Amino acid sequence: MKCGPREEETREEDDVKDPREAFDLSGRVAIVTGAGSGIGRASARMLAAVGATVVCADVAGNAAKDTATSITTEGGNAKSAEVDVAQSEQVDALVDGTVREHGRLDVMCNIAGIMHNSLVVDTDNADLDRVLAVNLKGVFYGCRAAARVMTARGIGSIVNMASGAIDTPAPTIVCYAMAKAGVAQLTKTLATEVGPKGVRVNAVAPGWIVTGMTGRHFTNPDGTIDQDRFDAVSAPMRNAAPLGRVGEPDDIAYAVLYLASDAASFVTGQIVRPNGGLSIP
Repeated sequence: MKCGPREEETREEDDVKDPREAFDLSGRVAIVTGAGSGIGRASARMLAAVGATVVCADVAGNAAKDTATSITTEGGNAKSAEVDVAQSEQVDALVDGTVREHGRLDVMCNIAGIMHNSLVVDTDNADLDRVLAVNLKGVFYGCRAAARVMTARGIGSIVNMASGAIDTPAPTIVCYAMAKAGVAQLTKTLATEVGPKGVRVNAVAPGWIVTGMTGRHFTNPDGTIDQDRFDAVSAPMRNAAPLGRVGEPDDIAYAVLYLASDAASFVTGQIVRPNGGLSIP
């Protein structure tokens, strides 16, 4: 059987794209919830660094403002918004207000989340409802509002924050893990619904990251790090990970940037796991 010409022989040289352009978000608008600290703050700064106008949303308004100010001080474009993602009307207003002001929404990063530790038998309804309201329903509200806007335009990227807890069960994090598992399935389901309309939906499932959420285990009352406690808490994670270290917020922000950008234009419905190899499903 005679074979046709190889693809590389028929491709024009000028079809090869500059890879730097794939990560350029100039002219695009992004919303990042949970932008006041940790992974949300790092992601907002990362997206702004490559040209995006970023709306930094957080239930802590001053923290969101601090993130936006850090971006504008470095020459980027950002504004802040005080938003409780557990309230659907506030999320709708965030998305609608962004579109009214900027005329578009290209990237929606649903990162806001909280942690509660308790055994299943000790978890009361109020704690369960609170974690699910923020970590699962809040992501759903963000997905729903963004999808309505993006499908109308025929383009967009939604990035949700899952967790390594979806792969590795552990005592006392049942509320958090349940919610994050729900986020993973929400991501996959929505991807099938909006993909034909040009919108991509993916999630990031971080490993053990040094943030305020994990820092409560080794931070002193004055905000300084207790190195001995940090070493004791992080050692099991470092030892279990093939890369031999725990993560920093920027490690996750790079994954968020990838999924938000054109570099991931053929990626949807996926759970990306930047975790140092801590879990390898």
